[in-house]
Amino acid sequence: MREKEVEKRLVNEVKKRGGKCIKFVSPGFDGMPDRLVLFPNGRLAFVEVKRPGEKPSELQISRHEMLRRLGFRVYVIDDPGQIGGVIDEILSA
Repeated sequence: MREKEVEKRLVNEVKKRGGKCIKFVSPGFDGMPDRLVLFPNGRLAFVEVKRPGEKPSELQISRHEMLRRLGFRVYVIDDPGQIGGVIDEILSA
Protein backbone atom coordinates (compact mmCIF):
# COMPACT_ATOMS: atom_id res chain seq x y z
CA MET A 1 0.00 0.00 0.00
CA ARG A 2 1.28 3.45 -0.90
CA GLU A 3 1.36 6.50 1.37
CA LYS A 4 -1.19 8.24 -0.85
CA GLU A 5 -3.69 5.45 -0.17
CA VAL A 6 -3.27 5.72 3.59
CA GLU A 7 -3.60 9.51 3.30
CA LYS A 8 -6.77 9.23 1.19
CA ARG A 9 -8.37 6.94 3.76
CA LEU A 10 -7.50 9.39 6.53
CA VAL A 11 -9.02 12.30 4.59
CA ASN A 12 -12.21 10.34 3.89
CA GLU A 13 -12.65 9.17 7.49
CA VAL A 14 -12.09 12.65 8.94
CA LYS A 15 -14.66 14.04 6.48
CA LYS A 16 -17.18 11.30 7.41
CA ARG A 17 -16.84 12.34 11.05
CA GLY A 18 -17.47 16.01 10.34
CA GLY A 19 -13.93 17.33 10.22
CA LYS A 20 -11.42 18.74 7.77
CA CYS A 21 -8.12 17.10 6.87
CA ILE A 22 -6.04 19.84 5.30
CA LYS A 23 -2.81 19.22 3.41
CA PHE A 24 -0.20 21.12 5.39
CA VAL A 25 2.64 22.70 3.42
CA SER A 26 5.28 24.76 5.15
CA PRO A 27 7.72 26.31 2.67
CA GLY A 28 11.12 26.94 4.22
CA PHE A 29 10.36 24.76 7.26
CA ASP A 30 10.94 21.17 6.19
CA GLY A 31 9.89 18.17 8.23
CA MET A 32 6.44 19.36 9.25
CA PRO A 33 3.59 16.80 9.33
CA ASP A 34 1.57 16.13 6.16
CA ARG A 35 -1.91 16.93 7.44
CA LEU A 36 -3.69 19.23 9.84
CA VAL A 37 -6.84 17.52 11.17
CA LEU A 38 -9.54 19.91 12.36
CA PHE A 39 -12.79 19.12 14.17
CA PRO A 40 -15.46 21.36 15.69
CA ASN A 41 -14.87 22.99 19.07
CA GLY A 42 -11.18 23.62 18.42
CA ARG A 43 -10.07 20.01 18.30
CA LEU A 44 -7.00 19.70 16.13
CA ALA A 45 -3.91 17.60 15.56
CA PHE A 46 -1.03 17.23 13.16
CA VAL A 47 -0.75 13.90 11.33
CA GLU A 48 2.29 12.48 9.56
CA VAL A 49 1.27 9.83 7.02
CA LYS A 50 3.65 7.06 6.00
CA ARG A 51 3.37 3.94 3.89
CA PRO A 52 3.08 0.78 5.97
CA GLY A 53 6.26 0.10 7.91
CA GLU A 54 7.91 3.42 7.05
CA LYS A 55 9.17 5.59 9.91
CA PRO A 56 9.57 9.39 10.13
CA SER A 57 12.98 10.87 9.36
CA GLU A 58 15.11 12.40 12.10
CA LEU A 59 14.07 15.88 10.96
CA GLN A 60 10.39 14.91 11.07
CA ILE A 61 10.80 13.46 14.56
CA SER A 62 12.45 16.71 15.64
CA ARG A 63 9.54 18.75 14.26
CA HIS A 64 7.00 16.44 15.92
CA GLU A 65 8.76 16.91 19.27
CA MET A 66 8.79 20.69 18.79
CA LEU A 67 5.04 20.70 18.10
CA ARG A 68 4.38 18.50 21.14
CA ARG A 69 6.42 20.85 23.35
CA LEU A 70 4.14 23.64 22.12
CA GLY A 71 1.14 21.61 23.29
CA PHE A 72 -0.09 20.15 20.00
CA ARG A 73 -1.03 16.54 19.38
CA VAL A 74 1.04 14.84 16.68
CA TYR A 75 0.33 11.39 15.27
CA VAL A 76 2.14 9.14 12.81
CA ILE A 77 -0.11 6.83 10.81
CA ASP A 78 1.44 4.04 8.75
CA ASP A 79 -1.52 1.66 8.77
CA PRO A 80 -5.14 2.43 7.84
CA GLY A 81 -6.18 0.44 10.92
CA GLN A 82 -4.79 3.25 13.10
CA ILE A 83 -7.04 5.94 11.62
CA GLY A 84 -10.15 5.31 13.72
CA GLY A 85 -8.24 5.28 16.99
CA VAL A 86 -6.37 8.48 16.14
CA ILE A 87 -9.60 10.28 15.25
CA ASP A 88 -11.23 9.01 18.46
CA GLU A 89 -8.32 10.47 20.47
CA ILE A 90 -8.56 13.83 18.70
CA LEU A 91 -12.31 13.97 19.28
CA SER A 92 -11.95 13.10 22.96
CA ALA A 93 -9.47 15.92 23.62
